[in-house]
Amino acid sequence: MPSFDVLCEANQVEIRNALDQANKEITNRFDFKGSDARLELADKQLTAFADDDFKLSQVKDVLLAKLAKRDVDVRFLDYGSIDKVGGDKVKQVITVRHGVPTDAAKKIVKLLKDAKMKVQSSIQGDSVRVTGAKRDDLQSAIALIRGEMTELPLTFGNFRD
Repeated sequence: MPSFDVLCEANQVEIRNALDQANKEITNRFDFKGSDARLELADKQLTAFADDDFKLSQVKDVLLAKLAKRDVDVRFLDYGSIDKVGGDKVKQVITVRHGVPTDAAKKIVKLLKDAKMKVQSSIQGDSVRVTGAKRDDLQSAIALIRGEMTELPLTFGNFRD
């Protein structure tokens, strides 16, 4: 039976490249001279460091510009709280989403059931598998999910015939 997976995964290579470019721009910019502004990546978490709140927002703006140039959707980013590090320095943890959240996966399954399409959907870990008898049914299911689930950057992969 034809099937596909609904995923929510960012391209880690592009995130790494955007982070490197952002760090390079931050070190070269005049308004960051002498400051401890930088971005770090550990596992699936970015950490932005700066001297104050204003510079932290500038660091995030540089990061968002570099991510946009590399076609990485900024909806993958979840911003944490701004913490004081020492003195007047601040940091913010930015988590990169990986996998479809459980409530969104349930919403996708309910959406496909309510549409009375001839497809079956099941939650499998951090993705949703959709199977159907015809490719046309699967393509219409993709169109329906794309139209309704705009709050998450969903991708459709593992299409099997």
